Amino acid sequence: MMKDPVTALPDAEYRRVWDRFYEDFDFRPSMSPFSWPAIKEPVASVTWSLAALDDDPGDEHLDRLVAVVERGLTSSGGPQDTLLALDWQHTSYRFAPQQVGGPGQPAWPLSPFPDGDYYVYLSEDFRYGSFGHPWEGSLCLFGEELLHAVSAEVDTALGSPIRRAGKAVGPA
Repeated sequence: MMKDPVTALPDAEYRRVWDRFYEDFDFRPSMSPFSWPAIKEPVASVTWSLAALDDDPGDEHLDRLVAVVERGLTSSGGPQDTLLALDWQHTSYRFAPQQVGGPGQPAWPLSPFPDGDYYVYLSEDFRYGSFGHPWEGSLCLFGEELLHAVSAEVDTALGSPIRRAGKAVGPA
């Protein structure tokens, strides 16, 4: 168990984790739609547009989406597992999801919703997580455990996916 529920990644580890993310996911940061998606989305992945949240007074739907994804990330690992919260070109974190977000606990670092930059949650082995793309306005969730836990609720919040396994999905 971690001493502190949320810790900033030291510089050397930050570089190591981001280097692995670039390599494993073929990360290509770009504001150009011709370069999207910005990662090679895993076979076990689903990507949704975040456009459904554009008209969300009071952020009720956003809050629900965040809660669903956080719950799914927490349940996808074991009780002692930690997650990585990556904020492109900014401080990134390691945290214990079981020890954040509740009464009297620190807040989750970052959000699944990409608020102006790429936000990534990853299991330590990179097996499951999320990738929020701020310019495409999309959220990719990957890993069988996570998808099984939350896909139906994310469909309800955001509508039909735009991609599965990195391939475009036609209109429903």
